[in-house]
Amino acid sequence: MKYCFSLLCLCFCGISFSQSDSLQKQINEQVWKPFIKAFNNSDNAGFRKVHSLELIRVIQDDNQVLGYEEYLKPVPDSIKAKWGNWKNHIELRFLQRIASNGKAFETGYYKTTSANITTEQTRVSFGKFHVLLRTENGTWKILMDQDAKEDADENRFLQAKAME
Repeated sequence: MKYCFSLLCLCFCGISFSQSDSLQKQINEQVWKPFIKAFNNSDNAGFRKVHSLELIRVIQDDNQVLGYEEYLKPVPDSIKAKWGNWKNHIELRFLQRIASNGKAFETGYYKTTSANITTEQTRVSFGKFHVLLRTENGTWKILMDQDAKEDADENRFLQAKAME
């Protein structure tokens, strides 16, 4: 009887891990891969698409809490022209990923690299993020996104787990 109970526990744990892995794969495909692609290509429409219309964006370093329209408003042409020579690249690594029942919490570090295509100047920065996600009409969306530079560096970034 004791062995049957242990076997059942192992089976259920395996199912739980498989479901969690499956949800993380869904989130990767529906949120993080499009997020990274949109960020790296300065694709505002693609970036908006992965966020919930009820988005709460916390920019902790600037003491700001923004909604969807405030955070994702179109970039003015004057700013586009100023930053037009810069190409951005973002990488994500994760500390914790919890998902079930159409809700998820994820935390980790990001690395952004900005390169000026004219001068070849490069800037690298790191930050730590906390994100809440939920499914909306069967698709994962970012509901809350918070980040800060505090305690973020290359070493911590490299110690976190890659997306896949």
